[in-house]
Amino acid sequence: MRERSMSSRPRAGAAGSYATFRVGVAGPCLPSRAAVTIVGPMTHDDAFDLGDFLPYLLNRAAEETSLGFEVIYRERYGMLRTEWRVLFHLGRHGEMTARDICDRARLHKTKVSRAVSALESKRFLTRATLEQDRRLEALRLSASGSAAYRTLSSAARRYDASLAASLEPEEERVLRQCLSRLANL
Repeated sequence: MRERSMSSRPRAGAAGSYATFRVGVAGPCLPSRAAVTIVGPMTHDDAFDLGDFLPYLLNRAAEETSLGFEVIYRERYGMLRTEWRVLFHLGRHGEMTARDICDRARLHKTKVSRAVSALESKRFLTRATLEQDRRLEALRLSASGSAAYRTLSSAARRYDASLAASLEPEEERVLRQCLSRLANL
């Protein structure tokens, strides 16, 4: 459960702004409810630095590292990022519904639907209506989709190793451990 509120209001009898930041987070690595409230007058020294904001840094790092791998699947197969992620989930987990992929990959259903259509038009996957619920389709990789998955999985392992090579072994271990913890908040 996450709770965030931020407000900036004038403080009676004081010049400037008054800020209240309250963040509550619960997760498997944290107590059942951890909350931090910071209340006080804002000064110039308290100026927010986006470049040092952890979510911003994580996003930048993810984007930069993803762009490097995107070149591989885009140039070789003409895929977009969501298509690669759908292909990966089907290759890794076998037959799935679009809803299963949405839940597992944390992707919006519209993006998954578009990716499924694109992969189908590239003949990388097949669809079959489920007998028990005709609103759902079982998705599975075709032979060419499986071949693309194997090729891209191998390329992904090499790309991951090249990224890790820029870090000391202990840095890599700590980074993976911290990212795993943050991903499970």
